[in-house]
Amino acid sequence: MFTIFNKKLTTVFLDPQSPNIALDEAGDTKNKVNVILSPSLYWVKKLSLPVKYVRQVKKLLPSIFEDTLPEGHYSYAAYKSEDTFFVFAYEDKRILDTMAKKGIAPSNVANVYFAQSELADIKGAVRINEQQSLYLKEGLLVLVPSDWIKDAADLDISQISLSKNTVALQQYAHIVDNTIIYKIATVLLIISLLVGTEYFITKQKSEGILESKDALFAKYNLKSTMMQNESMLKKYQTIHEKQTALRAHISCFLTLKLKDTEKISLMSLKNDTLVVEFEGVAQGKETGILRELKAQNIKYKSSFNDQTWHVEIVI
Repeated sequence: MFTIFNKKLTTVFLDPQSPNIALDEAGDTKNKVNVILSPSLYWVKKLSLPVKYVRQVKKLLPSIFEDTLPEGHYSYAAYKSEDTFFVFAYEDKRILDTMAKKGIAPSNVANVYFAQSELADIKGAVRINEQQSLYLKEGLLVLVPSDWIKDAADLDISQISLSKNTVALQQYAHIVDNTIIYKIATVLLIISLLVGTEYFITKQKSEGILESKDALFAKYNLKSTMMQNESMLKKYQTIHEKQTALRAHISCFLTLKLKDTEKISLMSLKNDTLVVEFEGVAQGKETGILRELKAQNIKYKSSFNDQTWHVEIVI
C-alpha cells in the first residue's frame, strides 16, 4: 500500500492485495487518513448523457448498473468531467472490511476517493504493488497484472493533488434491508394499536363519527363516494404504470453498448411519446440496438435522416 504522510493527514492507496499499513509510521496512531480506492473496489462507467447536471444522473444510477453488477448491497456516486459523466457503484461493507484488514479504523478516515478521479492524469502505467499495475484506457483507469506491462513506474502518491470528488461510506449499508423490515414491522404494530384504540374511542363516542369522517376526508382531499375514490385510485395507478415503463425504457437506452462512433444525441418526452435520436448510426447498422429493444419487448417507430436515427416509443 502506497502512503504519504504530512503534518495533518496521511494519504494511502487501498487495494486488497497491498500490504498492511501501520499508521504509527507517521508518529501517531491516531492520525487521520485520506484513502484512495483501487479500481478493484468499485465499478465505473464513462457516459455521455443528454443531461447537464450530476443530480439528474444520480437518479438513474441503479438502472445504469442494473444488468452489470453481481448480487450485493451497493451505493452509487457520480461526477462530471467536462461533458462526460463518470458513474460508480461500490459495496460499502467490502471497502470497510478491506480497511479493517489493512489496519485502518473508520474513525481514522478523513476522506475517501476513487482512484479514477485522483489518477486521471497519470502518464503511462504505474505499479501499485508487485502483482498489479494501473493505466488509462479511453479515459478509464484499468487494473491489470504487472506482468502485462513493461517499464511501469512505481505509483508516486506524493504527487497527487486530491480532488473534491469524495466518496460517502455507510457503515451499515449491508444490513439496511433487514433494518427497514424491522422498522416497517414496528410501524405496522403501532398503527394497529392506534387503529384499535381509535376504534374503541369512536365506538364510545358514536355521536362524533360523522364529524370525524368529514374532517378526515377534507384532510386527505378524498371524494364523498367510494366510486369517486376508486376512480381517483385508477388514475394514479395509470400514472404510476406509465412512469415505471418510462424509467424502464430510459434505462434500456442508457445501458446500450454503442460503438465509439455512435451516441445518443437527444432524449425527450413529448405527449406520452419517448423520443430518442442516435448520431453516427448508419442505416442498416442499427440491428444490434433493434435486437436489444425487441428483447425488452419495446414497441417503436423509427426513421433515418442522414446519419441521425430517430426512434419513437409510445408510453
